[in-house]
Amino acid sequence: MDHAPDGLAADGVAADGVAALRHHGDVDAEPGLLDFAVNVQGTGPPAWLRDRIAATLDGLGRYPAAAHDALARESVAARHGRSPDDVLVLAGSAEGFALLPALRPRLAAVLHPGFTEPEAVLRAAGVPVVRVLTSEYDGHRLHPGDVPAEADLVVVGNPTNPTGVLHPAADVRAMAAPDRVLLVDEAFADAIPGEPESLAGEADVPGLLVFRSLTKTWALAGLRAGYALGEPGLLARLAAPRPPWPVSTPALEAVIACAGPEAVAESQRAAERLVAARAEQAAALAAVPGVTVLPGRAPYLLLRLPEGRGERVRAVLREAGVAVRRGDTFPGLGPDHVRVAVRPAAQVARLAAALADALMEVGA
Repeated sequence: MDHAPDGLAADGVAADGVAALRHHGDVDAEPGLLDFAVNVQGTGPPAWLRDRIAATLDGLGRYPAAAHDALARESVAARHGRSPDDVLVLAGSAEGFALLPALRPRLAAVLHPGFTEPEAVLRAAGVPVVRVLTSEYDGHRLHPGDVPAEADLVVVGNPTNPTGVLHPAADVRAMAAPDRVLLVDEAFADAIPGEPESLAGEADVPGLLVFRSLTKTWALAGLRAGYALGEPGLLARLAAPRPPWPVSTPALEAVIACAGPEAVAESQRAAERLVAARAEQAAALAAVPGVTVLPGRAPYLLLRLPEGRGERVRAVLREAGVAVRRGDTFPGLGPDHVRVAVRPAAQVARLAAALADALMEVGA
């Protein structure tokens, strides 16, 4: 595998390709469309969480308090069996990715197909990036030995977006090395019952950094709330460029609320429901002639459409009022891949029917 100095990715994409990497599902999900493009469960937080957040509004005339941040860190630490010093509350995982250049990596290895924002941030900052590609032919399995030894920052999602593959913790842990930061994006970890293969509670892996998001399970995309877990010195390096008060008071309260035992139990029950819904959705879509549902465990499915039909199928779906996430902006995938979020059965039936009609229309 080739390196890619001078701001190029391993495939030779120039730094002006950052815009393509910043195509996210919300771009596909225009208002009025049935949304399978965005991986957020539901249209808003549950009533109890909304009430907790709303209760902070009367205090918006005051700056976010250090004591509130400390309570959020203590709550997250208790949830994962860590020290509060191992927690950095973030304005969503996206803020954590935006801070990565502060770690001053010499060579970053980003595993793909995967969430593209980390690579976009690194390339925009002039950090050399090499792409480590998994393959559909072996189920997008992670091969730790494919990571260049000289990479001092490695980024991987677990489960990975958009493939939905959950990598064994041992394989992820095997990418840790002296003088290397291993960043594991666990944005969807709580959507799998029991959070298997998570490294969030491990404090003894050298250079390990774990990002968690509240966006997906709790439908808080508009609030921006999440956190990082890591060794205090590493978190201090990551946080160095932050402005004062980077996380709002409502977001701090959301972190506290969602880290509590009752909320964790609720997310576990939701994850169990998602398992059943995902299986039913996979079966319904696999029954559509021409649609291949690729293996995965996350609350979304990666589909492969007949060769050369993907772009036209997406256009026909859009005309029918259905939004799916295009796959060709994920390195390692092409225009015949689409990602769809797990949705209620009635919506899935509409998607399956629209897919069947679209494939027939384009001549699959």
